[in-house]
Amino acid sequence: MSDQHNDTDQLRHERRDERRHVRVEMPFDVRLGDGHVAKGHDLSMGGFSAETSMPLERQREIPVALMLTASGIELALSATARPLREIGEGRSQLVAFEFTRMEPRQRDILRRVIRAQMSGRHVSLDGLIDPQDAQTPRKRRSNVATPATRPKRRVPMFRYLALLVAAGVLTAAVAATVYRNVFLIEPSFAAVTAPRTDILAPGAGQLKDLDLKAGDKVERDQPLIDVNNAELQNDLLLSQASFDYNKRLIENLQQSLDDAGNSKVSVATSSNPANGELGFETLSPEIAKTRVEQFETARDYESSRIDAYKARVAANTIYSPCDCEVAWALSAAGGTYVNEGDRVMTLVSTSNNDVMVEALVHMEDIGDIENHQKAYIALPNASEPIPARVRSVALDVERQPRAGFPDWVRQQQNVASVLLVPESPLPASTVGTPVDVRFTDAPMLDTAAEWTYQAGRAMAQGVQSLWGRAADGMKSAMN
Repeated sequence: MSDQHNDTDQLRHERRDERRHVRVEMPFDVRLGDGHVAKGHDLSMGGFSAETSMPLERQREIPVALMLTASGIELALSATARPLREIGEGRSQLVAFEFTRMEPRQRDILRRVIRAQMSGRHVSLDGLIDPQDAQTPRKRRSNVATPATRPKRRVPMFRYLALLVAAGVLTAAVAATVYRNVFLIEPSFAAVTAPRTDILAPGAGQLKDLDLKAGDKVERDQPLIDVNNAELQNDLLLSQASFDYNKRLIENLQQSLDDAGNSKVSVATSSNPANGELGFETLSPEIAKTRVEQFETARDYESSRIDAYKARVAANTIYSPCDCEVAWALSAAGGTYVNEGDRVMTLVSTSNNDVMVEALVHMEDIGDIENHQKAYIALPNASEPIPARVRSVALDVERQPRAGFPDWVRQQQNVASVLLVPESPLPASTVGTPVDVRFTDAPMLDTAAEWTYQAGRAMAQGVQSLWGRAADGMKSAMN
């Protein structure tokens, strides 16, 4: 009895009203932010759990893609999630994730998939397209008899044509999506980038405020930074004073020699008096001329030091190497102190020929990509793809520093960097924007598939926008 009682105390079922979202167990895969694919365990509107041996930083948001199967077609639902906790121990453990961001259309599809799974039905493509799902309540029709003499309404022929056209467009869009995701090469990450130039402090000192901030345009040879080195300025002043002192001594002594003839003259004892005290002694003209030569040597030495100090002071002012845009600048408010080599500004070259797309392609696929190969770039919320050409393929992604790539992406292993030149210039404001890239080997077929996919995506975005406006209008009317 005691053993049975202990077992009963350990079993505790979570009540339905205690859950924030109902969880269902179903087969699916999850593609994490670095391309790692994990096997999913259960799924809900609030998150999911998956088996993975990949180390994850708790509470750090990463992009994920839920890969579900509907009517034999794989669907990828994009979202942003963060790991909450690990369930179980071992090399491959169960990790619970919480959704932090998901588009309304993606969330609606996820809700339909979960409801279909709960109702015991298979997820179908028609069920995802239908405006009403299986558990949507419907109003009962009132049992009102219709007149027997009421004539039948003839459905106009154009409605059938419209349905056929819509079915054809949907079929073409689905086929293009499948072809695009299966047969075309997809990089692990791609973004709009531009050449980056880091401006470093030439020396230690206080940074002068030149009123430049991120987003400002700078022209070639325009002053960017000016470092005020107080110690260097003090050394320049001392050398200038010593030069002037020796120059005056030489002039006075030469005048005394000219006036004295063969008589002895009074000569300063040193070209650099200690503690500011100047001593004099009486010397013969021959010895006085030797002292003049010593003063001239000291004068020439100080002149060389002055030139060196001036060159170092001039080097503390850095000028723009190009017509660029300031991507980042260190604030000089309050006399910010910098050391030699500190990064104080980052410039980005945003001319039409410099703004490109950089894609990281896995080593398994890099052999199928060649220079001048055609590709397609899809910007977020764009209605049509942008054709591009491969400019270069580099195994060292850090060979040419470019702005627009996150640091964590650069740390990926077994990838190569591919630079793409778009046929239509990209605006400078898109630098740093992630894009969708597909490489093609059959231009005719791939072009048709890409345009069909983008047209279907544009239509879906338009429908989603209209639906959102209608929902907002209904909320405003209710309020």
